[in-house]
Amino acid sequence: MQEKDKNINRIKAVLAEKNKTSKWLAGQLNKDQTTVSKWCTNTYQPSLETLVKIAKCLNVDVRDLIVKTETE
Repeated sequence: MQEKDKNINRIKAVLAEKNKTSKWLAGQLNKDQTTVSKWCTNTYQPSLETLVKIAKCLNVDVRDLIVKTETE
């Protein structure tokens, strides 16, 4: 995997845009804070179902949480 492909989700960026913390998100989802931290650093990825729940918590479109792929 190339370094530029490492970031798959934008959860950390969207949390910052919404002035929310990973601790807040963990509480909303009833998840361990360590798990949410790993999503924010792109160490692990949430399931698609969880990504939808995150989008609802943050009041954003689920597509806003995913790094856009390059299209030509």
